[in-house]
Amino acid sequence: MIRLARENGDEPMAEPLDLGMRVRDLRKERSWTLEQAAKQAGLARSTLSKIENGQMSPTYDALKKLAEGLGISVPQLFTPPQQERANGRMAVTRNSEGQSHATATYEHELMGESLTRKKMLPYRARVRARSMDEFDGWVRHDGEEFLYVLTGVIRLYTEFYEPIEMKRGDSAYYDSTMGHNVISVSPEDATILWVTSLS
Repeated sequence: MIRLARENGDEPMAEPLDLGMRVRDLRKERSWTLEQAAKQAGLARSTLSKIENGQMSPTYDALKKLAEGLGISVPQLFTPPQQERANGRMAVTRNSEGQSHATATYEHELMGESLTRKKMLPYRARVRARSMDEFDGWVRHDGEEFLYVLTGVIRLYTEFYEPIEMKRGDSAYYDSTMGHNVISVSPEDATILWVTSLS
């Protein structure tokens, strides 16, 4: 990353970007090993290791291969990552004041509705369904989903796994493109917290 240094009390000056560190950071952002990144770039593992450790200056051809392997442009190799900035977004939803959306099988209470461009959709659901017969096939959609049982006992049905009985405090995280449905197996309607990622 570019670091800022002051000279004689003047305005901050940008220090040169450490290319090796930048390449290593880009590789780690993708959770790639040296071998994986070298294969993606069409370079020898030893060559990539030397670049990351500042032991060699890559040719333009090697830089081009690196950028293509990382899925970025050559100039981006020399561009420091943007600093993370807090934007202060927050939304409070009081108990039972979320926007209601009822279906034949669930009663959803959507939370954080005042925020736009959310990256996840949190909602509390009262599970009315008692049988898979009450559903018109599987529920499936893009993204991933987190489920946490608040009250009662549920049975989570998924397309590729055996049904799982879950009680208060149990949770599941799953790929929501996989068909899934939930029923209540307790005398009362169960309630769960669902958080769905928005692709």
